[in-house]
Amino acid sequence: MANPFVEDIAARVGAAAGLAPAEVAQTLTTPPNPKMGDYCFPCFNAAKAQRCKPNEVAQELAARLAEGGYAGTVQVVGPYLNFLINRKDFSAWVLREVHQRKERYGHTNAFKGRKLVVDYSSPNICKHLSIYHVRNTMVGYALCQLHRAQGWTVVGINHLGDWGTQFGLLIAGFKRWGDENIFLGDAVEKLQDLYVKANEEAKKDEAFAAEGRAWFLKLEQGDPEALALWKRFRDASLAAFYEVYDTLGVKFEVIGGESLAREQMPRTIERAKAMGLATMSEGALIVDLSDMKMPPLMLLKSDGGTRYETRDLATAELRYEQHKFDKMIYVTGQDQKLYFRQLFETLRRMGYAWAERLRHVAHGMTRIAGERMRTRTGGAVKLRDVLAEAVERELEIVVAREAEAKTPAEAKAQAEHSRMVAIGSIIFHDLKREVTKDIDFDWDEALRWEGDTGAYVQYAHARICSILRKYGKPVSADVDAGLLSAEEEYLLIRKVSEFEAEIGRAVDRLEPSMICRYLLDLCALLSDFYGKHKVLCEDERLSAARVALMEAVRQTIANGLALLGVGAPEEM
Repeated sequence: MANPFVEDIAARVGAAAGLAPAEVAQTLTTPPNPKMGDYCFPCFNAAKAQRCKPNEVAQELAARLAEGGYAGTVQVVGPYLNFLINRKDFSAWVLREVHQRKERYGHTNAFKGRKLVVDYSSPNICKHLSIYHVRNTMVGYALCQLHRAQGWTVVGINHLGDWGTQFGLLIAGFKRWGDENIFLGDAVEKLQDLYVKANEEAKKDEAFAAEGRAWFLKLEQGDPEALALWKRFRDASLAAFYEVYDTLGVKFEVIGGESLAREQMPRTIERAKAMGLATMSEGALIVDLSDMKMPPLMLLKSDGGTRYETRDLATAELRYEQHKFDKMIYVTGQDQKLYFRQLFETLRRMGYAWAERLRHVAHGMTRIAGERMRTRTGGAVKLRDVLAEAVERELEIVVAREAEAKTPAEAKAQAEHSRMVAIGSIIFHDLKREVTKDIDFDWDEALRWEGDTGAYVQYAHARICSILRKYGKPVSADVDAGLLSAEEEYLLIRKVSEFEAEIGRAVDRLEPSMICRYLLDLCALLSDFYGKHKVLCEDERLSAARVALMEAVRQTIANGLALLGVGAPEEM
């Protein structure tokens, strides 16, 4: 969505300063106080290039600016050029853009033809998804959505932890203690318990540990019995995972996994050897990274078995062969920052130019009552249980606010709204914090309807829907935008106009929390407007203009929530 007001200012300033309009447009900001202007151009960089004082450059540029166009009038405020645009024209343009673009408002085709791969969620099989996986899954999903909004072709990959010594140990445990009953009912819970038992046994009994390693070697060598059992473990896990993914509304383009790299790994290892990167150390094959002050990256263990490092190297090679990506993002916890530095450096040394296109988004941990949840203890907080409890708690809140439903249809509607708000609240509670921040999960904070919460934003959307129903007429952008002259109205319009740019900033910084902050700020401005103005009033022309404004805000909220994977209810 090209902003003609920004384009005009950029063209005029560029011509006066000898700068490219695109460079000027990237520098334009909005003054903190609207009374100072609608857009401003800081002259610091131009002054540095000319070796002049910024205030002097601002005065000179103002004198050379061509008149006319969208840019309106200009004022010099110290080192800034402040532009006051025609607000009536600007408001009319914003309302028209939102009305015409609807669900596509805020989206661009700026990166059409570029391909992104995002590796996210990526749980280990034979374990339930824990609440920890909300952060990984929803950060990854939001990054996919944000890039799609800028025109990227996105391939979201769920890279399962489905290969490794632990599955040899699990097979050994199944052969000793398991039977077909494991695959009945909650199979993942039983497999997780079996793994915990096998792991404890391996610590006490070296013979059993060796049996587990032997089964993994059989698995890597394609033993039919080992592969058949492993496949049943994987299938049971996927069925449980997708119950949760369906609840969250998350879909992946590709279901991958470490296991898919097993045919590629010998080629990867041979390449590393041929390039002189692979060396032996205490019986293991490694890539020495000591010159970068990093530990070695292991390719083969002393028993000849592979590790996750080998599988990740091979997987990266396969992904580039398959997708020819322009960027690939790995979403994992911060505790893996060093590992991804090792991985990316090894790929670079293997001669892959595309290694420069790899990014690691390292997110904070999720805790309850200040304690980190560890899945290997067998005592993780299951995500499915958190989501189910959230829906129950939200229904209690809805009933308390609205009174208990009287008919089956009302009860069904309440349940549907409660579910949308509950799941959305959990997601928003997670995404509103910067990616690198840890989260201490709190029920009361997550499900509140007031403050910086998902329910607050969802309620703002539902309230506008109620107003539009009460209006009872088709909403048109063909209104007298000059009637929207109140400061609260203009601040809403200006905030709506910033949506596309905010998406761009969130993509540049790989930071979904910026969209949460934007929506909260937009809803705060909406609340200020409600405090001073009525949407539906006796003046029909003013009512129509304000309804058009409300629809523009509603559409922007709905589009922003969709980027986060949060529903926008029409009633609450």
